[in-house]
Amino acid sequence: MQRFCALVQYDGTDYAGWQRQVNALSIQQVIEEALEKLMGDPVRITGSGRTDTGVHALGQVFHFDARPGIRYEAALNTLLPKDIRILEVRPAAPDFHARFAARKKRYDYWMTSRQPDPFTWRYKWFRPKKPDPGRMREAAAFLLGTHDFTSFTNCHHHPDKSLVRTVTRLEILEEGEDIHLVFEGTGFLRYQVRMMTAVLDAAGRGRIEPQDVRRMLEMKDKHASRYNAPAHGLFLTRVWYDPGAADWTKTAAKGRMKDDYEQTEP
Repeated sequence: MQRFCALVQYDGTDYAGWQRQVNALSIQQVIEEALEKLMGDPVRITGSGRTDTGVHALGQVFHFDARPGIRYEAALNTLLPKDIRILEVRPAAPDFHARFAARKKRYDYWMTSRQPDPFTWRYKWFRPKKPDPGRMREAAAFLLGTHDFTSFTNCHHHPDKSLVRTVTRLEILEEGEDIHLVFEGTGFLRYQVRMMTAVLDAAGRGRIEPQDVRRMLEMKDKHASRYNAPAHGLFLTRVWYDPGAADWTKTAAKGRMKDDYEQTEP
């Protein structure tokens, strides 16, 4: 058997997230069933992370073990539905792990004040009034860096599980009637990006003051923030790996894996 790493895009609208579920259809289940048809035996895949119900991906990465000599990219795409596309499959080191070897991730969130049309309602959070980008940026400054993000997740605290995460980039980009948020970090907790997005939106709309974000962080209380943006505006865009862990990193905008790690990382 050979270990492979794969780059996949998907529209998460009709799926119960990435992780296999008992009574609901997931991205993982659909890909594993396609691999089983190719291999004749069950194949388990492991993703870089678990996107929630309705969340999309431009650059999810997963690994699996299978026979060499098969053009998995082409073969899988003939079996998968149109809302799941394999962009590339490459051999990986035997110990490569899509989740544990991930060094950094990027998520993008889109919101718009334009009335949703039939082609974009799945991918942007509609806000009747455009939030103030300046106030959003002021609030975002408090989220940058290393913090205990207990107030921005629904994860239960366990003594052996840290809720400290590092946000290395948080940009608020204004594009016409759209607001585009870019989050990069070493890892994110469940709902963290969506809760940060919703709090920034609240600051931009004047429902809270930008300084309130610092207070929420300091409270370290999962009830401190009652805000949570809907899933459909969120995209897992990119996952970075050390060159020694995988021989590629991906450029989602180009839709291919690319050896550009040294040029894109600080």
